[in-house]
This record gives sequence, structure tokens and C-alpha cells, in this order.
Amino acid sequence: MPVNPLTRREFTAGAGGMGMVAPSMLRKDFEPVYLRAERSGTLAGRVRQLWSIYRNCRLCPRQCGVNRLKGETGVCRSTSRAKVYSAHAHFGEERPLVGRGGSGTIFFSNCNLLCQFCQNWEINHRGDGSYVSDEQIGRLMVDLQNTGCHNINFVTPTHIVPNIMNGLRAAIARGLRVPLVYNCGGYESLEVIKLLDGIVDIYLPDFKYTDRKMSEKYSSGAADYPEAAAAAIEEMHRQVGELVVDERGIALRGLIIRHLVLPQNIAGTDKFVAWVASKLTRSTYVNIMAQYRPEHNAHRYPELSRRISSAEYRQALDWARDAGLTRLDSR
Repeated sequence: MPVNPLTRREFTAGAGGMGMVAPSMLRKDFEPVYLRAERSGTLAGRVRQLWSIYRNCRLCPRQCGVNRLKGETGVCRSTSRAKVYSAHAHFGEERPLVGRGGSGTIFFSNCNLLCQFCQNWEINHRGDGSYVSDEQIGRLMVDLQNTGCHNINFVTPTHIVPNIMNGLRAAIARGLRVPLVYNCGGYESLEVIKLLDGIVDIYLPDFKYTDRKMSEKYSSGAADYPEAAAAAIEEMHRQVGELVVDERGIALRGLIIRHLVLPQNIAGTDKFVAWVASKLTRSTYVNIMAQYRPEHNAHRYPELSRRISSAEYRQALDWARDAGLTRLDSR
């Protein structure tokens, strides 16, 4: 669970030092792609395109079609105002993201997937958090950079990408220059991911299921999840390629895929690793995750009402190795 929920006072006051950038975090030979996009005017144009989607929302494969600019809501229950639960240096992410300074995570409230076993259900289902302006999102980014975080990590950004990108412009004006991490559930619109080309440095999607029946049952009717996630992740890989790290092992650019192992192979781990090997590359950075716990409504499903066994996790890793994957992060 994320910690340190921000108060309204913290949202407005921030961590201080807004005009300064932590010198230790700036590499002279590295420039995030979004800076070039801002200089060329590309970022401003993409923000306009993304905001126009709010009029007939299709930010994710749900394609709800509501006018969020008028306060209408769809599956994610969000309007055109962003809501943030917390912002802090996170040390539980993948090693290339964490380093010594942590990953600067901003947890956004609500979600487009609404999984029955959601590990952060208070944020994603219940919508805990506080409303913030796009300018405040930008300030949070720079605050996190100034505390020494290696990157800005947007957690569950899918349903409010326009706000985040608008906030990014405000952050750039204040001196932001660490990599951006797009940390999502994998249920993404290919149209939107293409609009993020040349803006996002690191993609961190989940690939939750390979079976349509499983995604429909456990993620609020999202039967098309396997196809949508596969298409989106292939596009992410096309944009940023394999993970690139600096001499300290800190991520600069590239793709990291998360896969949460579920009891009874509900996630289809064997098929997932085979897909990575055949459709991407065997040296794609993949995190095979063991930390499933029965949360939210998992108790309603006997098959999900327990943690995975050590044998199930060992089997998942064996499948990954048998598929030829060489860059595994297992935790």
C-alpha cells in the first residue's frame, strides 16, 4: 500500500525549493524525451489532442463515450479533474527504478480496470484522495525530483492522461528533467499510447491475463484485456525498446513489464512469457511478481482467496526461463 497520503496543505505547499533541482540527479549526457517534445511544440499539441478526447471519452478500451468536460463519468468514475492519493519516494519498485533515491511515485485515484482482487482497492475502487489542479501535479513532480528521486512514476495514469501531460508542461517550466515512468494496468488505448510517443521515457505496464474469460470475470467485464494489453505493450516496446540503465544501474529509458502470478495460473503465466519471447525480445525486462494477496472482493472467489504457493511461483519462474527470458526481476 502507498503511504503518506497528502493533505490539502501539502498539495498546495509541496516540499519546498520549487525553483531548484537536485544536482545529484542531473546527468549531463541524458535528456528526457519530453524536453525535446516541449521545445518542438509537440507536447503542447499532444495535450490539446488528449483534452479533446474528454469530450467523448475513449482514453481506455472501455470507450465509455461520456463527456467528462461536462462532469459526466464512465467506468472509472472520473471527470476531467485529477485526484491524487499520495506522492512520495517509493522504495518497493523494481531495482532500476529505485536506486538510492527512490522512485517518485504519484498515486492517482480511481481506475479503469477495477479488478476484484485489487491490491490498492481503497484508492482505485473507493477513490480515496484529494482533487488537484494540473499545476499542482506539476509541482508534485518537481518536489519529488528535488528530494532526490530518480524518476517520476505515474501510478494508474490511464484515465487522466490529459491532466498529467498538462501538469508535465508546468513541471518542465519549473526545471523537471528526470525520466517519466508510465505505470499502468496494461488496459490501454492504442490511440493514447501513440500520442505519448516521444514523451514517456519508461513504460511500466502490467500484463495481467492471457485469457479473455479470466479478465472478464475478475476485471469488471474487460474481456478484451489480453488483446488490448498486447497491442499497447508492443507499441510501448516500439517506442522505447529494451530497458537502458546508467552506470549505477538506474533506468533511463525502456520497457519493464510486470506480471502478477495468481493462484491456479489464473493469470496464464506460461502463455504470457511465451508471448514476450515471441512478440518482443527475450531480453525484455520482466518482473514475475509473487506478492499476490487476497484483497477487496477476492474472498468471493474460492480460487482467489489464498496466496500463491512457493511451488506455483517456482513453476512461474521455470516457465519464464524455459521461454528463454534472460532479464527477470523476481520478487
